[in-house]
Amino acid sequence: MSTVSPSGTRMDTGEDIAALETIRRGIRFSPELTEGFRTTLLLAVLAAVGQVVVPVAVQQTLDHGLGAAGGPDVRFTVLMGLAAAAAIAVTGVASYLMTSRLFSTSERGLATLRTKAFRHVHDLPLLTQNTERRGALVARVTSDVDQVSQFLVFGGLLFIVSLGQMAVATVVMAVYSWQLTVVVWVCFAPLFLSLRFFQRRLTAAYATVRRQVGAMLSAISEPVVGAAVVRSYAIEARTQRRIDEAVAAHQAASTRAQGLTAFSFSLGGISAGLANAGVIVIGIQLGLAGELTAGRILAFAFLVTLFVGPVQMGTQILTDAQNALAGWRRVIGILETPADLVDPGETGHDLPRGPLDVRFEGVTFAYPGGPPVLHDVTLHLAAGTRVAIVGETGSGKSTFAKLLTRLMDPSAGVVRLDGVDVREIRGGALRRSVVLVPQEGFLFDDTLRANLRYGRLDADDAALEAAAAELGLGDWLAGLPRGLDTRVGQRGESLSAGERQLVALLRAQLADPDLLVLDEATSAVDPALEMRLGRALEQLMRGRTSVTIAHRLSTAEKADEVVVVDGGRVVQRGPHAELVAQPGVYAGLHASWTAQHGDPAGSR
Repeated sequence: MSTVSPSGTRMDTGEDIAALETIRRGIRFSPELTEGFRTTLLLAVLAAVGQVVVPVAVQQTLDHGLGAAGGPDVRFTVLMGLAAAAAIAVTGVASYLMTSRLFSTSERGLATLRTKAFRHVHDLPLLTQNTERRGALVARVTSDVDQVSQFLVFGGLLFIVSLGQMAVATVVMAVYSWQLTVVVWVCFAPLFLSLRFFQRRLTAAYATVRRQVGAMLSAISEPVVGAAVVRSYAIEARTQRRIDEAVAAHQAASTRAQGLTAFSFSLGGISAGLANAGVIVIGIQLGLAGELTAGRILAFAFLVTLFVGPVQMGTQILTDAQNALAGWRRVIGILETPADLVDPGETGHDLPRGPLDVRFEGVTFAYPGGPPVLHDVTLHLAAGTRVAIVGETGSGKSTFAKLLTRLMDPSAGVVRLDGVDVREIRGGALRRSVVLVPQEGFLFDDTLRANLRYGRLDADDAALEAAAAELGLGDWLAGLPRGLDTRVGQRGESLSAGERQLVALLRAQLADPDLLVLDEATSAVDPALEMRLGRALEQLMRGRTSVTIAHRLSTAEKADEVVVVDGGRVVQRGPHAELVAQPGVYAGLHASWTAQHGDPAGSR
């Protein structure tokens, strides 16, 4: 099964990928998994062969040592005992080395897989990130990879060892008695023939389990992040029902998968019981007929145990493998979802320092499966000017900002900065020259110092304090309880909305961009900080090209030029005083704003 992401790309959820193909693709993303594989496999073979030496030594001891023609051969018996002890020692050492190597290579490979998956989440199409449930994305990078880890460490190579042990045991059993060997295989034939049947159903069942894990994490994490909303609207019961439903769905999926597992495992137990009973009954008959010695019968009983153990272990490993492969497919699905924004890398252009010239040339943009939200926009914004983009909700203002900062690429047309197509600018150079200040600046659960340094990672305390002074925020910074050491809390919840915006402006100041794009950075602040933010913004925009997605008339009044967007088209542009005096969309917006807020200048 696969899904199509909102960006129009195909994202595998994995049930349609065969197991071997999944492993091949997984190794391509984690080549460390194959490091030293031949040596590890050789150790696995030694461990398997060593298991068979003991039954052979027992048979030789009984038939040629204790049952020797001239009486017990003590020397031969001792030699067989030493051989068995040596085999056990070699098996133990080989198993230890094999397991330790497997742990090491598996964890290195899975660390690479986890890192690549996490990084690629940030390269996913913006629409995919916004619409894919956060819990599902987190589950793919965490619990899905954990399932792969457990399988590779505890199951992957052990399955190969089990197959090898079964093969060696079968060969030795056939040497001792082809009749009993046939009995054993006939007893296990129903299990082997049904494995394909169970595998298909287990694959589907565990794919559902992995999806339900992501859904459950989403259901649990969202009300934790939105705890204030849950309490404010007294929707604890409704939220708990949603969580309960997600938990119940996960329980149902897990129960169904475990039921299939239990049935396949019990079938292995029944086969093992029949094989042991058959070997005892027919073995005794062959012994009484003189076709088998007592040593061979006893050795065969040991060999059956060596055969049965791997079969039962293999059945359990195959079950675990379905869970792991389902998780592995989901991680691969993320990694193989193409990034919508391709960084030209070293072949790309750099941008000169200084205010940037902006051009939209025939730009059209449509979200996948939807109508265009911007239509053939052609627009020139001169370097160093302050531009306000205004329009009704849904007119295309925010899309304009995302295209300008290359969070998305246009469906048609070109966005140019200083004459260069933004798709041809190196990613590092673009982020160095263009900074977006969103409505709500996201803060990480760390100190104020650490959060400010996201604007410039090498900034020391002196640079941070200088940036605050330049924006007139030095007294605010000095007034914080612990200054730069102040903890901001998760998502910055220890600060007010206005203070979080101050941090966002300080980040932008530290980044020192040449093009500043603001999504009305003062729209979510309290009145006490609005004047301070206004002065800080004046300083921040000085000497730069600035584009503001304006939700307030006061912002448009201060701009050098106002661009009016309506229905995805640029319908007016010019200074505020000129636009408000002529009939049109802007005059209508102005009249509406004035009716709601009175004199905009006075509202400040």
